[in-house]
Amino acid sequence: MSDLHAFIAGLPKAELHVHHVGSASPRIVAELASRHPDSKVPTDPEALADYFVFTDFAHFIEVYLSVVDLVRTPEDVRLLTYEVARDMARQNIRYAELTITPYSSTRRGIDEHAFMAAIEDARKAAEAELGVVLRWCFDIPGEAGLEAAAETARLAVDLRPEGLVSFGLGGPEIGVPRPQFKPYFDQARAAGLHSVPHAGETTGPETIWDAVRELGAVRIGHGTSATKDPELLAYLAEHRIALEVCPTSNIATRAVADLDAHPVKEMVAAGVLVTINSDDPPMFGSDLNNEYAVAARLLDLDERGLAQLAKNAVEASFLDAAGKAALADEIDTYTAAWLAR
Repeated sequence: MSDLHAFIAGLPKAELHVHHVGSASPRIVAELASRHPDSKVPTDPEALADYFVFTDFAHFIEVYLSVVDLVRTPEDVRLLTYEVARDMARQNIRYAELTITPYSSTRRGIDEHAFMAAIEDARKAAEAELGVVLRWCFDIPGEAGLEAAAETARLAVDLRPEGLVSFGLGGPEIGVPRPQFKPYFDQARAAGLHSVPHAGETTGPETIWDAVRELGAVRIGHGTSATKDPELLAYLAEHRIALEVCPTSNIATRAVADLDAHPVKEMVAAGVLVTINSDDPPMFGSDLNNEYAVAARLLDLDERGLAQLAKNAVEASFLDAAGKAALADEIDTYTAAWLAR
């Protein structure tokens, strides 16, 4: 595996399911916690490892929101965003669609225009200085209800920053049915944004059907339970509705019992377009390189198989045609050079 790990480290990659606050490294979380000492989040990076051990999905949401609460000023937003891009650059991630929950910041008092300016300033600096192209998915925090949905749609449509490409829905699924969010997804889609809700992570395949039928989903966040419904798998495969699979996350949040039980093998066997992602990498003690290594083991992939997995993410991304072609060519060129060594 050492050669395969080295191949993965150098492989140009795109990431489609990774959260803004959830990507904060222990160093950045500790710095933010020291800025805001009223928080219960540890200021010691080593203590954060214990803090980020989750008993179940509900506990994960509780911890996640405590970190969200550390982002209180536009300067916090800009720092976090740029540092996430720096960590991506180290992994040869060329393009990422970062899921951002603006409602969580604006309701904590950050001016909405200052928030947009902070993420855009970080985006432009990341591309110019680090070579990482960032795009945004604004998502509704489902646990906050329809008020949050309406506000997220307003921020996305009325204040639409240049990097915004999609509209999502995160948070807990249990007790948060997807159909109620249809009017807000309709608004976002009418404005040209792509629909990419989380669905089927901790609930059954009916949630994924709702995301497709009611919310017009063109990609599904997680979709872990899709394999319980052969008709759904066939539909996803036929319509090239990609699944944003996050293996280590699914284990950490107890959505899947263990890696050997992960349904990604069945997804691929059914012909579904599968992409591999890290979700909230520092919180789960992982990163995208590690997730590719996990996928290599679960799917028995060699270098060519991993390169195809990387190209799946390019295909499922919202890059323009020229950007997709360029990144796919870079993946092919890198792989050919590696195999010719």
